[in-house]
Amino acid sequence: MEKIVDARGLPCPQPVLLTRDALRESDAVTTIVDSDTARHNVTRMAEKAGYTVQAEEQEDGVYLHIRRSEAAPQAAPTPQPQPASGPLVLVIPSEFMGRGEHEELGQILIRGFLHTLNEVSPLPDVIIFFNSGVKLVVEGSPVLEDLCTLANQGVQILVCGTCLGYYGLKEKVAVGEVSNMYTIAETMLQAGKVVSL
Repeated sequence: MEKIVDARGLPCPQPVLLTRDALRESDAVTTIVDSDTARHNVTRMAEKAGYTVQAEEQEDGVYLHIRRSEAAPQAAPTPQPQPASGPLVLVIPSEFMGRGEHEELGQILIRGFLHTLNEVSPLPDVIIFFNSGVKLVVEGSPVLEDLCTLANQGVQILVCGTCLGYYGLKEKVAVGEVSNMYTIAETMLQAGKVVSL
């Protein structure tokens, strides 16, 4: 039975995540979007997973009709790369994602990234927060719920103690363990792969 996903007005990455979840339950999904970005992102995800996508533009949005490709009737999920040896370490050195003129955009991006991190695999083994990135692990952080979910899934969260002290946040840590530069350096150097935002 065909599933309908109404993703109009939803921020990235919600249209992709909702469509992906619907495709786990049905080989036929129609996702309704109202932006070119959502249209391209949903289409790219579906085609990469072995589906065909036909776009139908209507007055109230773009209807993306997604069907399992006949060329790949039971397309297996794309194998996820594994670290060569050692843990996969994610480094977050800022409370913003990317570099640009607008801090608000950087905040939106880091929130979207950390929320999406709970939906993809493989999960990092360790996330290291330093510099202003430590502001993301304290009380009142907009990503605290997502970080707690990651921690509950076994992701180790290391937070630079010097950085917390610099920002006066040592008493406000709400997730993760306060660490030191020796442990942080050792973790990064022993990693199979380090990804830095």
